[in-house]
Amino acid sequence: MTLDEIRQLDFKDMPNWPVPAQIGAMVLMAALAFGLGYYTLFADMYAKLEQEQQQEVQLKDTFLNKKQQVANLEALKAQLAAIEESFSAMLKQLPSKSEMDSLLTEINQAGVGRGLQFDLFRPSAEIRNDQLSELPIQIRLTGSYNDLAIFATDVAKLSRIVTIGNIVLSPLGAGTGEQRLGMDAVARTYRALDPTETAAAAPAK
Repeated sequence: MTLDEIRQLDFKDMPNWPVPAQIGAMVLMAALAFGLGYYTLFADMYAKLEQEQQQEVQLKDTFLNKKQQVANLEALKAQLAAIEESFSAMLKQLPSKSEMDSLLTEINQAGVGRGLQFDLFRPSAEIRNDQLSELPIQIRLTGSYNDLAIFATDVAKLSRIVTIGNIVLSPLGAGTGEQRLGMDAVARTYRALDPTETAAAAPAK
């Protein structure tokens, strides 16, 4: 059919159209019906399919991450074992409760052995956490600068862990030519809690 013949068709008289025109009209209506049906029935399904595909990508990424973690599990276990071994070695450097008195004596002798004078040596109350107990010791010493510095070095070399902080130096004997200093500081030593103390701390936590 020509374009002029299509323009002359009367839509009110469709049953009397030529056969090719009727077939074309039926094909067009079928296409419109299919398009409408696709939009109403399949559009939601297509959107859901896209959502499922995106979720599939996310699950694949999660799987790959978990797979990598499993592959590194042995290395992480070995690292954890090394950390625990190092921590155990550090704990062995801490005095036990029965050794604290001898450690305090060692700190005192480290100063006296250098000719320093203790004006104050006062242990404070212990500060405890889950596994350790910290013992602060207020100290006040007088002596030369070199002797005080060597005392701090000697304390750092003790077999047990002792730190010195909050250091304040004050000149003494001004005008006497003695060149002596006063040192106020806080020495801190640590000890591992014994099993009974650890068990007692657990319920409180």
